[in-house]
Amino acid sequence: MAVFEFKVEVALGAVPAIEELLAEHEEQHLMVIEDKPSGRAWLTGYYQSRAATQAAWQRFAVALDPEWLATEPGISELADKDWKESYKEHFKAWQFGRLHWVPVWERETFKLPAGEQVLWLDPGMAFGTGNHETTRLVVERLVKLAAKCGVNGRVIDAGCGSGILALSAVKLGYARVAAFDNDELSVDVSRENAELNGLAGRADFYVGDLITGFVGRQAELVLANIQADVLMKFAPELLAAVAPEGVLVLSGILASELAQVRTAFERLTPGWTADSRVMGEWSDLVLTRA
Repeated sequence: MAVFEFKVEVALGAVPAIEELLAEHEEQHLMVIEDKPSGRAWLTGYYQSRAATQAAWQRFAVALDPEWLATEPGISELADKDWKESYKEHFKAWQFGRLHWVPVWERETFKLPAGEQVLWLDPGMAFGTGNHETTRLVVERLVKLAAKCGVNGRVIDAGCGSGILALSAVKLGYARVAAFDNDELSVDVSRENAELNGLAGRADFYVGDLITGFVGRQAELVLANIQADVLMKFAPELLAAVAPEGVLVLSGILASELAQVRTAFERLTPGWTADSRVMGEWSDLVLTRA
């Protein structure tokens, strides 16, 4: 299968502004890659057709300041082997607590410390390696909540991407995990990652949006790593999915947007407690139902 790579070098100083624009758009495949030691950065993304690549760039380019671009944008057709080698550059193994997130292509060389656990991941074109602050914020909250509150509750991951959050929950011991995404490709990748880890069927992955995905479901822990404007638009649906005494973990929020998002949710949640923290240019918001 051929994959089309979009790539344009951007000014390192423009990265925060570009990431803010990415958060405001619903384009799920574009991302910024930084190499701070060399002072270089690239806006890149992977698509299944040249037309989809061009359309995504045309949608996004109108919001960019042309002075942010250091080179002309390019589109390259990658063979299956070349595509796999290309996205491997953007995913590095990492750890929090006793859980490790490791690219599956390092399976033969990775040495797992005694008493710890590993989640093998092949993200493909789906979002979610844990190398981005938005995912790390949620994963770290998930690990801490499992240790603090136990793992008897239900979990719903809204916008599952690669399946990293839902499968991490399974690894931590949660037995009732559901996860959905409005992108069918992401759901397929999530199921494939479940199989990589011998977890097929342990999490219920399905196609849905922030309305249909929650129909007939509530959970003690609801996770949503989605951009801020979407979180605020669907705040009633997200909050309704939280069971009594449950927790809602939100991410994908720029630190500069946190006050606005927090105000929007606190207005709807009298009696709930709220907490947040910042990692780099991003933040989370955790709401606990009374």
